[in-house]
Amino acid sequence: MAYLECGRCGQRHASQRLHNVCTACGGPLLCRYDLDTPGLPALEEVLRRPAGQFRLHELLPTESGAQTPSLGEGATPLLPGAGLGAALGLPGLLVKDEAQNPTSSFKARGMAVAMARARELGAVAVCLPSAGNAGCAAAAYGARHGLEVHVAVPQATPRAIVRACRALGAGVTEVPGSIADAGKWMAEQAAQHGWFSLATLREPYRVEGKKVMAYELVYELGRVPDVVVYPTGGGTGLIGMAKAFDEMQSMGWIGAERPRFVSVQMAGCAPIVRAFESGAETALAWDAPAETAAYGLRVPAALGDFLMLRALRGSGGSAVAVSEEEMQAGCERMARRLGLWPAPEGGACVAAAAKLRARGWLGAGECVVLFNTGSPFPYCA
Repeated sequence: MAYLECGRCGQRHASQRLHNVCTACGGPLLCRYDLDTPGLPALEEVLRRPAGQFRLHELLPTESGAQTPSLGEGATPLLPGAGLGAALGLPGLLVKDEAQNPTSSFKARGMAVAMARARELGAVAVCLPSAGNAGCAAAAYGARHGLEVHVAVPQATPRAIVRACRALGAGVTEVPGSIADAGKWMAEQAAQHGWFSLATLREPYRVEGKKVMAYELVYELGRVPDVVVYPTGGGTGLIGMAKAFDEMQSMGWIGAERPRFVSVQMAGCAPIVRAFESGAETALAWDAPAETAAYGLRVPAALGDFLMLRALRGSGGSAVAVSEEEMQAGCERMARRLGLWPAPEGGACVAAAAKLRARGWLGAGECVVLFNTGSPFPYCA
């Protein structure tokens, strides 16, 4: 890794010390690499390596590379859409099932990288607010790396998530209100105790873990998909994948083509959809209570809002809000047509794809990748 760069103002920061946000403007920091280095592997070489999160370790920030401690994250299946694709009128539909990661969600990818790098740079205790899956992943990877972990969750967080975090050794505090309220409380605690914050986009490494999802699409497809349908709360997955496609172009792995990104949110909390539709460059915080059964999408304000909107518009993409009823129907549709019971966020993506197909925005002949970001089981307990 060459340096850290602010995604908002471009200020550079040294990569060999712990950083949260940009010291100049408070924007999110992104890892930058020397992509002209002669020693970077060709795609063909990478494909001969064992599959997994650290397959292309040269473009991840950890110093231990392929030997970075792991729980087996990454290399999740890309499933043919089968009956689900037929029902949606999308025979080229594929489903990336992130529920098969450790801790049963895509959050494992970000924490695998962030915890490893925090430990390398001297962190002893870390903290974050979480609506669920990120807290569980942080607890697991904190245990793997021997770090003290503190998690603040909204009181409405599923009991199974709270129990899992505690079982994995994390200190858990339940905070009244939303994920934003939990974030404010945790920021105060971090300042008081000297904990390193792993809050969404308030450190530069979780994005790096999430970007590997885009690399895996190219590994498996041998090309860039036409469309990526993705549920967005804090947005690290979407931002990371957009970053990965830029890196792949710089290395000559792909050309200028990009998938059209679709941000999926819930009607009860849709700040990115509202900003996209209004033409705004940033999103106003969602003033109403963030009410949805999709806990991962209860994010009223995202630090990386402008990066998400850039990725959507730069790719010719879209942003879609769905109702609770449409999300539930999407879950049933995926379960019964594909045999995969998704998390609510995955069901929301099915509903969004159905809407876009009905509008003609998605074509029958396109390669559409829909993400299921987690397991439904934590929501059931």
